[in-house]
Amino acid sequence: MLGTWRGNGHGDYPTIEKFQFGQELIFQQDGRPFFHYMSRAWIIDEQGNKVREGAQETGFLRAKPEGKLELVLTHATGFVEIWYGEADNGRIDIVTDAVARTETAKEYAGGKRLYGNVEGDLLYAFDMAAMGQPLQPHLWARLQRA
Repeated sequence: MLGTWRGNGHGDYPTIEKFQFGQELIFQQDGRPFFHYMSRAWIIDEQGNKVREGAQETGFLRAKPEGKLELVLTHATGFVEIWYGEADNGRIDIVTDAVARTETAKEYAGGKRLYGNVEGDLLYAFDMAAMGQPLQPHLWARLQRA
């Protein structure tokens, strides 16, 4: 996972219109026992042209014994999350344990993320519970190592 990944994805949710996006994920490591994770996305049209900026998030992914993981993420939209999960055989499966929001952030209750190395690409899916909706698919993408 270390390095920079770029590609495109799709988004959908009952409270918004379907969309496509471009994305860059960066996993950095400086020798200490964690990854620094950064993500930025932009909305694209059907031809792949950038329409506007999208989501940004950053955080720290920390490995624990026996493949256990914890992730602390913060978002430009005003919320922070604590995630727990597992890594095994090129796959990361995590779920939120806690979410805190600023008073101006939209209602967001939690999520589930699945990352996987498939044929050398990084695929992921993000299920979300927000805006009074139950946990359901929201984002999915395929990214290539840059």
